[in-house]
Amino acid sequence: ITLYTRFADMVHGRALVIANSGSNNTKETAAFTHEVGGIAGIDATLVVVPYYNKPDQNGMIAHYTAVAAAAQKPIVIYNIPGRTGVDMLPATVATLAQNPMIQGIKQCGSLPALSDIIDRTKHDAFNVWTGEDAQALNIKTLGGMGVISVAAHLYAHSIREMYAALDRGDITTVAALQRQLLPKMAALFHFPSPAPTKAALNALGFQVGSPRLPLLPLNASQQQELAHLLGVPELSAIEAEVLA
Repeated sequence: ITLYTRFADMVHGRALVIANSGSNNTKETAAFTHEVGGIAGIDATLVVVPYYNKPDQNGMIAHYTAVAAAAQKPIVIYNIPGRTGVDMLPATVATLAQNPMIQGIKQCGSLPALSDIIDRTKHDAFNVWTGEDAQALNIKTLGGMGVISVAAHLYAHSIREMYAALDRGDITTVAALQRQLLPKMAALFHFPSPAPTKAALNALGFQVGSPRLPLLPLNASQQQELAHLLGVPELSAIEAEVLA
């Protein structure tokens, strides 16, 4: 709560603030989502599909319905089957999109599923983001909102420029930026995330600390390997693009 309160105060309305409040315990998620929604400056809450328990689709609907009943701010579903062990199907997303408190999804998975979700919810007040950096371009061409991104911590300028080029129909620039970004996006998952992003941000002076156990910070050798994958001699050399 302290973290979200301070963060919302620092943002001070300059951007949308979506605070994570999900877990695999419905009662605890509902209570925490209610509490987080009371923080000034929090615009929505991000609620992950319950992990470990592996509910079926009806269980997911019941979970989100209960959380939505307790929520003070709109809910964004977070569907990331690679980490939760269970996948919310597009039909289930469409059902939940009928709930006025459930207003979006961060979807990780295949492009066909992403496209299906957009098609099924396009007539609702429902926002679809991808959580896959490599789909940052695809989501816009499919009619979605954009990407909730890891790589944007370092390459927000390039992603923003790619979207601007797409809007003006400059496909040559879009393609060039996409080719530049894709290997960098992949590099940030070469070691368990978010350790690579934290290492890069620390090298740039942002003092974001180390990941909490069981994740480990990158050692010197790993940092050098990451720099090579990002196309720079050392991580601090990313600064020129980050601050561009």
